[in-house]
Amino acid sequence: MTDLSTSSSSAPDRRVNSWWRALAILLALLLFVGGATGISLFEQFKTQIKHLQGRLIEQPQLRQLAVLLDEQQHPALLVTIDSSARVLQLQRLNEVREGREQGLQLWALNGDKAPRSLGVIERRLQTPQLALDPAALVGATELAISVEGKDGAPEGRGPNLPWLFRGQLIDKAL
Repeated sequence: MTDLSTSSSSAPDRRVNSWWRALAILLALLLFVGGATGISLFEQFKTQIKHLQGRLIEQPQLRQLAVLLDEQQHPALLVTIDSSARVLQLQRLNEVREGREQGLQLWALNGDKAPRSLGVIERRLQTPQLALDPAALVGATELAISVEGKDGAPEGRGPNLPWLFRGQLIDKAL
């Protein structure tokens, strides 16, 4: 016969040590906090991407530009064209100013075809903007400025020549 008292005391103890239990709880807590932090950072990242995409859409998309030169081939006017916003922005690069009864008119040139008016430039502004009809630039290879009356050339009539400033229209690589 076997002694029951000796066989029961040699059986392995199936209880978990309290240190292992505390370690398991601590690791589970760390895993939960790490997961919550990761999800939070991912949501912040998505929000930042969405915000930056919105700001990118708001930025001007300059598709074309031209530097208009004077008779001595010095830069006189920088023209940037944002066709998505339908805006043509001009920046004066020299100090040429028109007289009280004169106005500078911007024209789109396409070889031997008649010039198309893009508008009269506001005289008091250093960087005026003109509303743009994209159809007016179809086929245009150059932009030019002429001196007209303060309200511009009469509708259907070409500019007074010679050109004051003239320059190539450049399609910008995106």
